[in-house]
Amino acid sequence: MIASVATPPLTPMTQIVCDVGEMMSLGASANGERRCIALLGGRVEGPELNGVILPGGSDWQLSRADGVLEIDAHYIILTADGARVEVQSKGLRHGPPEVVARLVRGEPVDPGEYFFRTVMRLSTGHPDWLHLNKVMALAAGRREARQVVLDVWRIG
Repeated sequence: MIASVATPPLTPMTQIVCDVGEMMSLGASANGERRCIALLGGRVEGPELNGVILPGGSDWQLSRADGVLEIDAHYIILTADGARVEVQSKGLRHGPPEVVARLVRGEPVDPGEYFFRTVMRLSTGHPDWLHLNKVMALAAGRREARQVVLDVWRIG
């Protein structure tokens, strides 16, 4: 029998609160409806990473026929000490159709009623933050009317 690897620990890293713009549909594609949402800014607060989200990021989405939303967000965090950190966040959001309909209408929905997870990679050239280039993180999210909130854990 081959020895198994221990379950990697998760260490609280930060919370991201991102202000989002209107959803823009590009229409149906072969794989589903392609959409884009502008990321307008926001804040980043936690034990390992603090700063703001710079305007100009985007969340490219694919709304699949099976009810799953594929997420591909790309944005920049400006840390409290001036470093710029690129964030690439890919994941999935799905739930029962009636719950997803409430999310789409901008109604408050308990995050326990749907699945919203992303895997994050971080990148920077700032000498004080080079350790982020070696980090993978897991985020659990919730969608609000005009914001996305992500609780982020560094994977050990």
